[in-house]
Amino acid sequence: MSSNFLENIFGLKNKVALVVGGGGELGKAMALGIAKAGADVAIADIKVQAANAVSKEITALGRESIALEVDVTNSKIVDNMVEKVIAKFEKIDILVNSAGISNHVPAHEMSDEDWESVVKINLNGTFFCCRAVGKYMVKQQKGSIINIASMSGSITNKDSFNASYCASKGGVKMLSKQLAEQWARYNIRINSISPGYMRTELAIHYIDDPKNKKWIEMVSPMKRAGMPDELMGLAIYLASDASSFVTGEDVIIDGGWTIV
Repeated sequence: MSSNFLENIFGLKNKVALVVGGGGELGKAMALGIAKAGADVAIADIKVQAANAVSKEITALGRESIALEVDVTNSKIVDNMVEKVIAKFEKIDILVNSAGISNHVPAHEMSDEDWESVVKINLNGTFFCCRAVGKYMVKQQKGSIINIASMSGSITNKDSFNASYCASKGGVKMLSKQLAEQWARYNIRINSISPGYMRTELAIHYIDDPKNKKWIEMVSPMKRAGMPDELMGLAIYLASDASSFVTGEDVIIDGGWTIV
């Protein structure tokens, strides 16, 4: 198989990507992978210093990049972010929605604020970004959107007390499927990625707890948590023409956790 074939089918040259939550570990890994495949990449994050750092890594690869501060819970700020990306690059071919948070509060003790803080970022924020970028993709008559859900949108998490997280990520999965049906007529594909336990700042305290570490090693067929870089290949696939007939799918990448 020639390298030209692989470059043509998986390559993202002349494409423009927007990675929301790109300052976080999962978002950064996917953004760098997409850039290495040839795309110019805008990085947006509520932590603008983190976005700037990732953007600099992308420019060091020889790609164009800008860093933007965004609060995904505010639709007007999201719309403004997208307008800035369009002003810079004139188009958006790829959107990755990776902004997300979790909390661990028993449901009977959870306040309205505990619930809403997670749902507003994970679910509302994903929709706001899809809607804002989708308007331009409809005009372009093409695009690929990758929403980051979680295996926790498909299974329960033992002793995690994170009902808001599971509900919001399940919502991301179904939002992706419904948008895929609505926007297929515009040649826009929407898929979701559902990571399992990944070694990120968000999850490290849980993963490295001795009790949980032993449990993960016992239950997971691969006996470990994933690394952020292990999302790179899947993100490139879903962003590229290699997945031109794939839409409305949720791809679980969890080391086999959900098969047992």
